[in-house]
Amino acid sequence: MENILKLDRIEQYGRQLQCPTLHPLVNVIDFSQCPVAEHIRFCLGFYAVFLKEVRCGDMSYGRLTYDYQEGTLVFIAPGQCVGFDNRGVKFQPKGWGLLFHPDLLRGTPLGRDIRRYTFFSYEVHEALHLSEQERRTIVGCLHNIRRELQQPADDHSRKLIVGNIEMLLNYCVRFYDRQFVTRSAAAGSDVLTRFEGILDEWFRPDAPQRDGLPTVQHCAQRMHLSANYFGDLIKRLTGKTAQEHIRMRLVDAAKERIANPAQSIAQVAYDLGFKYPAHFSRLFKREVGCTPNQYRLRLG
Repeated sequence: MENILKLDRIEQYGRQLQCPTLHPLVNVIDFSQCPVAEHIRFCLGFYAVFLKEVRCGDMSYGRLTYDYQEGTLVFIAPGQCVGFDNRGVKFQPKGWGLLFHPDLLRGTPLGRDIRRYTFFSYEVHEALHLSEQERRTIVGCLHNIRRELQQPADDHSRKLIVGNIEMLLNYCVRFYDRQFVTRSAAAGSDVLTRFEGILDEWFRPDAPQRDGLPTVQHCAQRMHLSANYFGDLIKRLTGKTAQEHIRMRLVDAAKERIANPAQSIAQVAYDLGFKYPAHFSRLFKREVGCTPNQYRLRLG
């Protein structure tokens, strides 16, 4: 069985890299100040944001790998496992790491909102690629957090540290939006075309009855994207969520079938992959404003 090092505490990570831990619940690491390290695989019990400034091999993230180049940010949530395929090879790390434990966020606005930073659930090949100006902004935020950690603790310390972490994450939201825009011309239309193609396949005769209702997760997997990244990309490109697109296609398919008087409403529901006709009727009324039977009567 593959050896994966489990690191639940911030100081465990610091010991592994032989670097000081500035706070038991949060740390900022300048990797260039660390000694030569060895590539390992590890599973974290806390949040991590890594900015690499040197090429250091193919990084494994779940079952995928990523050519971890200079100037990229990768976000890791508690419970995720990462590492390098060339394990055991020694290298001089360079870059920055921000580590913060969920306990640091308890009772804070960031603690309540952390799930909206969906990039913590992206796959590693969906990393954030920074411009030089963006890199300077991120490094500036890390310096601010580190300076606060080096100050004697007082009643304001936790609020300022968490506030600076939130500022860094908000900058990352902005920079991801820029990345979605700059890549949309080359990749956006292809993503939308493939998305529509997957839905076309789904609504072929007998497919919904066999496969059930289409989901964002399934469509994302077909395109080798995480569900969060796929959903954010579709929303950024079209203004609608991926789920809204699916519902729109579902309703269109339903209208076509309802127009055939030989099919009962219950049969339409089953043909579309619904287990219960009542669920179909509720969704149809919510989206169209009338029940399937009322819609059929309107068609005459």
